[in-house]
This record gives sequence, C-alpha cells and structure tokens, in this order.
Amino acid sequence: MSQIDPELLKGKVAVITGAGRGIGRTIALAYARAGAAVVCSARSEADIVQTAALIREAGGQAIAHAADVADYATVKALFQRASDEFGGVDIVVANAGVALEQRRIADGDPELWRKIIDINLTGAYHTAHAAIGHLRQRGAGKIIMVGSGQRMRPNAGFSAYSCSKAGLWMLVQSLATELQEDNISVNELIPGPVRTDMTRDVAAPPGEWFKQPADVVPLALFLASMPDFGPSAQSYSLMRRA
Repeated sequence: MSQIDPELLKGKVAVITGAGRGIGRTIALAYARAGAAVVCSARSEADIVQTAALIREAGGQAIAHAADVADYATVKALFQRASDEFGGVDIVVANAGVALEQRRIADGDPELWRKIIDINLTGAYHTAHAAIGHLRQRGAGKIIMVGSGQRMRPNAGFSAYSCSKAGLWMLVQSLATELQEDNISVNELIPGPVRTDMTRDVAAPPGEWFKQPADVVPLALFLASMPDFGPSAQSYSLMRRA
C-alpha cells in the first residue's frame, strides 16, 4: 500500500462495514491513506476502535461506530453518525459477512443457515437501504459490495454462504438499475480466497491465488475512485479460476 495517492479520495467520506479486521480493516486503512474520512463499523467495538486508532495515528480521519448489519436500526444510526460527523457519505463498502458452518444441508443447523443469510444478504440490503438517502444528498456515490466466487458454483457444505452471495449479486444489479438516475454506482468486488480469520481452516482450490488482505486494496481503490458516471452493475474479481 506504499504507492497510494494521498489525493485520490480527498474530501470523500467512506463507511465500511466489517472494518474490524481482515479485508475490511485493510480497505479502511487504504482509503484513509488515500485521503478519505473513514467510518469503521462492525459488531465488535474493540476491533473497530483499534482500526480507527491506527488510521488516526497515521494522520488520517476516522471514527468507530459499532453496528450489527442484521439489525436495521443500528445500521441506520451508523449512517446518521457518519453524516453528522463528516457532513455526508460518498462511498459505502458492504464487507460484513460470516461463514458460520461448513456442513451439508441435511446435517446443518437451520438457525445458523438463517443467520448467515441475515448477515450476508439482508445485512447488505440494510446497509444499502440506510445509505441511499445520504448518498443522494451528495448527488452521487458508490456502493461496493464484497461478494464471493462461491456464488458461481455449488460446493458441498457451503449452501448458506453460496446462496447469500448469489443473492448479493442480484442485489447489486437491482440497486444499480434503481440508482442509475441518482448517479450512484453499485458494483461487486470478489476478492477470491484471502487469508483471514474466516478462512484460516479453508484450503484454496488447486491453482487458485490465496491472497493477503493487502492484495485486495488496488481493486478497492479503483472502484472507489471511478468517475461519478462510471461503471455500475459490474462484478470485479481477483480470482484466478473461471
């Protein structure tokens, strides 16, 4: 991340969910280095407080605001806080997600299946819904949803996660269509396998690139810095396999 242009996102305000660790934290740090004021959110307040502190220690602007994306009221409060603190919202990264079990459907826990959908899909809907009014006030904006290659193929033991990410891709396209007239672009970022707490026990498929969170930064910066009337309803992937 040493080559980030400090003027790239100057004057922008970014809200990032799942910013306490892994991909979310790394994107938050990168956006701050690119000049954005960053609102770091996750369920764990301790994690996002640390992310925000790292940004401020490096000379950037950041606040931490705990929110559970499955609870719409807390997400709505998150965006109001962002607007109150920094005057608006320009960029939203819907990164919060979980993979709570790896069991086949017949052996799985229906409650965990529902919870994965609630966080990964409904949580992304909550994030977008709460953000739209604030983005419209700016006259333009960007929503970046972190998807997964798991949406493209069945994989035994991953039904809830795969279904949530398949639904997320349709949500991206639906939002992009509905928000086109508002000059708000909505795109999907597929990182592919990344070394995080969520994937520590997962083996990468043969021939796949198992990345570090920092490897996702260039694409995340690209999507955040596109022109206002730029690409929308697109999926950008760092996966090596088809």
